Amino acid sequence: MLKEQENQTNNKEFTEECNAVLRAVSDAQYVIGGKWKLMIIISMARGNKRFTEIQKQVSGISARVLSSELKDLEMNGLIVKKVENGYPVTIEYELLPYSHTLEEVVGAMTKWGMQHREKIMSEGKSSSGKINNKQ
Repeated sequence: MLKEQENQTNNKEFTEECNAVLRAVSDAQYVIGGKWKLMIIISMARGNKRFTEIQKQVSGISARVLSSELKDLEMNGLIVKKVENGYPVTIEYELLPYSHTLEEVVGAMTKWGMQHREKIMSEGKSSSGKINNKQ
């Protein structure tokens, strides 16, 4: 009986810890998930500040999707939209200091992505379409 109560307590702690991890990952995915958000942040970190520069750098993204993603990133406190009145009006997007908290995440994803590409290429699976060969 005592052992059964101990197992229930351990299972409850495990479940609570698992739920906490799942919530945290879900929160992160909400902010930076999807195909484009991290790509936009990386492009901006490399100096692209104007809408057209970002769109050109992040190949395949449509203007409508880029506009929506920029709004989401702004809403989540990662970037700011700066409008300079004049003729013509210029709009630039700038990373906020909070965006630098993603450097470790991007670094880990870069390392894993390179490792995974190498693994797949060495296994000869690149021709099956599992890895995008764009450089």
